[in-house]
Amino acid sequence: MNNFDSRFWDHRFSVEEYIYGTEPNEFFREQVDKISPGKILLLGEGEGRNAVYAAKNGWSVDAVDYSNVAKAKALELAKKASVSIKYHVHQIQNFSPIKNYYDAAAIIFFHVNSLERKNLHRRIIESLSNNGMVIFEVFEKEQLGKTSGGPQNLEMLYSLDEIESDFSKLETMILQKATINLSEGNKHSGEASVIRYVGKKKNKA
Repeated sequence: MNNFDSRFWDHRFSVEEYIYGTEPNEFFREQVDKISPGKILLLGEGEGRNAVYAAKNGWSVDAVDYSNVAKAKALELAKKASVSIKYHVHQIQNFSPIKNYYDAAAIIFFHVNSLERKNLHRRIIESLSNNGMVIFEVFEKEQLGKTSGGPQNLEMLYSLDEIESDFSKLETMILQKATINLSEGNKHSGEASVIRYVGKKKNKA
């Protein structure tokens, strides 16, 4: 996702299908399964695929996105899975989560411009309790020109250096650029250039 306004995302999500699928992002699933369930924050959560997966596995979920249409689809997905999630519709760039509260936070393919990115990532770090984890997968700058998803705007695509700098206060567990084959509904399909990151908050982060 990127920072187009709520009308853009309401329109995109207004089709019957789940445009990014109903299964969790692969990297998110792999990493969240390694963590003991607690409270998790999911930003740019869209139609709820990662939130529902987390809730099915014992997490208390707070999801945030721009779109009321996405919220309705996410809550319907949760209902079908017999789980409960909290879903907040909010302008994510200005969203201020509770500090020192979450055991994990995740951003999966949510993109904003450079100034907003730094501020958003700072607030994510502040939201984590000690030993809290960040799980992060986004499109890398070499995604420009590819048709497998993501914003076609170089400023809104990320580099390893930017992510390393933004999360420098965390203990880096994973930081890698990878070429993967996406198969996440109609909007994320094909070869993609991504950055994958996992970090842990320590006492002084």
